[in-house]
Amino acid sequence: MPYYWVMTTDAHITADQIAAKEATRPHYSKLEDLQGLVVAAAQAALGIHLLRAAGLVTGGTAGAALILSYITGFSFGVVFFVINIPFYAFAYYARGAGFALKSLVTVTLVSLMAEALKPVLHVAEIHPAVAAVLFGISAGVGLLGLFRHKGSLGGVSIVAVILQDKFGFRAGWTQLIHDLCLFVIASFILAPPLVLYSLLGALVLNFIVAMNHRRDWYIAE
Repeated sequence: MPYYWVMTTDAHITADQIAAKEATRPHYSKLEDLQGLVVAAAQAALGIHLLRAAGLVTGGTAGAALILSYITGFSFGVVFFVINIPFYAFAYYARGAGFALKSLVTVTLVSLMAEALKPVLHVAEIHPAVAAVLFGISAGVGLLGLFRHKGSLGGVSIVAVILQDKFGFRAGWTQLIHDLCLFVIASFILAPPLVLYSLLGALVLNFIVAMNHRRDWYIAE
């Protein structure tokens, strides 16, 4: 899922500043982290469920999984889980074992929850615009929860962080380039109005994150 604003604006916070805050602020317990990841994954899965019901896409690895599921007929949960597997090595390299484990847990939860919602939450009809807006809100809140608990939905966002750390190329731009490519591909398999509604969902998601996420505002991590 796209969140260009936070990945770009957080770049000005240096590693030394983060380390200084880490030394003084309280930290979440393992149980608190787990419940945070579960709630965040549920919000993301609900957003994806609504997006899928309207035949829309989004950015990030979730968007790639949706496109592949539309093309191949495989379930989103299976595709999303499988295409994220190679990125756990990058997560370990970028942020260590804790970040890689949280990424694995979150991706697994979203994959399972997205499939679990299909038989119990039937969406017979939903206007694409409504689906896009509700997706943006729900997934945006889910991403905020992940950020609070240092989780990740894996995928290209991890590679983007590595490129930023090693070469100074801002992560938000890497994510944006990737997502533009996804929307170009989507334009070949979706009707033009659906592509536009998909873009609306991405805009709402990024607006939610932009209005509510600041790493230097957080009291606990």
